Amino acid sequence: MSQSTTRVVEILGNDYTLRAPADQEHTLFEAAMMLKASLADTKKKYPTLLGDRLLVLTAMNICSQLLEAQREHKQAMAQYENQVNATVKQIERTVGKASD
Repeated sequence: MSQSTTRVVEILGNDYTLRAPADQEHTLFEAAMMLKASLADTKKKYPTLLGDRLLVLTAMNICSQLLEAQREHKQAMAQYENQVNATVKQIERTVGKASD
């Protein structure tokens, strides 16, 4: 069983103690830094937002970015699958001609 590590991260003036398996500590730290950067970006765009409203809008922005990335990934995978299928068909045709 992997050992877990604990890290304290400050977000919007509050300290949060986060625990993760040792092999995922870096990912947890990157996620916290991404959240802090996203909060700062949202705060620049909407300087009057505070607290929960700032967090919710930031979370919605992150979620919409994730959904867009998932859509793009799905489209890319479909494109790659089509390319592989076309290549396999071409190889089958070529091998079929060679065996005739």
